Amino acid sequence: MIKEVLKEFKDFAVKGNVIDMAVGIIIGGAFSPIVNSLVNDIIMPPIGFILGNVDFSNLYIPVTASQQHYATLAEAQKAGVVTINYGVFINTLITFLIVAFAVFILVKFINKLKVEKKEETCAAVEAATKECPYCCSTINIKATKCPFCASELK
Repeated sequence: MIKEVLKEFKDFAVKGNVIDMAVGIIIGGAFSPIVNSLVNDIIMPPIGFILGNVDFSNLYIPVTASQQHYATLAEAQKAGVVTINYGVFINTLITFLIVAFAVFILVKFINKLKVEKKEETCAAVEAATKECPYCCSTINIKATKCPFCASELK
């Protein structure tokens, strides 16, 4: 019983799809800091500058009634102020859109490669076939007799 379960698990774990998924998760994990840096360090500073030197990571709404104003989100959180961090949400949303677009482009590229490979395969099959002049059936190019109408081919 245990040997059967272990064999079944091994068969499942070494299938190509599971390994491909694991590689995708690892690469996705490595890709995440790059995208976060792209958003936080490259994209958001110019947008903040255009909008009047706004630092999106410090945009928040204090929920608790506090008389004191804090310059940064970190200061407000350190003081124990409950905040709605909409600037961080905006950064996260832009990060998501960039990742979604990158995945879209990747899938589109992979699908294009699959279509090209399929077209090459179809072209190879077409090159290996001919049409019987008597019954118009598609047959192997090396055939000397049509398997459909039994006509002798030249």
